[in-house]
Amino acid sequence: MTSDRWLRRFHPGGDARARLVCFPHAGGSASYWHPLSGLLSPRTEVLAVQYPGRQDRFTETPLRSITELAARAVDALGESDGRPLLLLGHSMGAVVAYEAARLLESSGAGPDLLMVSGRRAPHLRRPEAAHLLDDRALLAHLASLDGTDAGLLADPEIVALALPAVRADYAALTGYQYREREPLRCPVTALVGDDDPVTSPADARGWERYTAAGFDLKVFPGGHFYLNGRHDEIAAVISRHLEALV
Repeated sequence: MTSDRWLRRFHPGGDARARLVCFPHAGGSASYWHPLSGLLSPRTEVLAVQYPGRQDRFTETPLRSITELAARAVDALGESDGRPLLLLGHSMGAVVAYEAARLLESSGAGPDLLMVSGRRAPHLRRPEAAHLLDDRALLAHLASLDGTDAGLLADPEIVALALPAVRADYAALTGYQYREREPLRCPVTALVGDDDPVTSPADARGWERYTAAGFDLKVFPGGHFYLNGRHDEIAAVISRHLEALV
């Protein structure tokens, strides 16, 4: 692992030809990306963002700002080392990754590709108030997305530790204000499940307007967490993009 609070490296990547930075979903943690890291290492250095308020950062106050999450992650990433850089974010992480991509482009540090998963394009605003739900309703909402082990949601101690971060993340999404800006100079690939109750393939296609360098949409069988159990397929998509870059 890296020593930085914001980034985790689960597998060796010193001789990798490219870097992939992964941004978790609302309530998620860096470890969500561990399986993907194992599949892509050592040819790709995979760095997973660890937001405050979870796992080894559970004593820290969660942030309630998408742009601040992006800025902190970009600061931790540091200067470009010349290798191709890819960003991948799932659900809330897709929006954080998008804002991170904008910051990186403004500094001339890339990225070479943005991959957004399970999240509608930012201009497709809809009411979001999950952070205002009571504990029971919020847990039911999380269960409906089928991305969290039911045993964890039934454990009072784990729930007590996790809910503050979940609420903060949903509050960050609610408070996020998209404004029209120039499209990214890097390509964008959108990934989505064909039965996602939160983001439809049409919603995911909305990301096409966010790039001036090419757009691709890939639809997989499954719901909001279609990635679970499909890490081989996701790794193959990433690898094909990497081969084109290097």
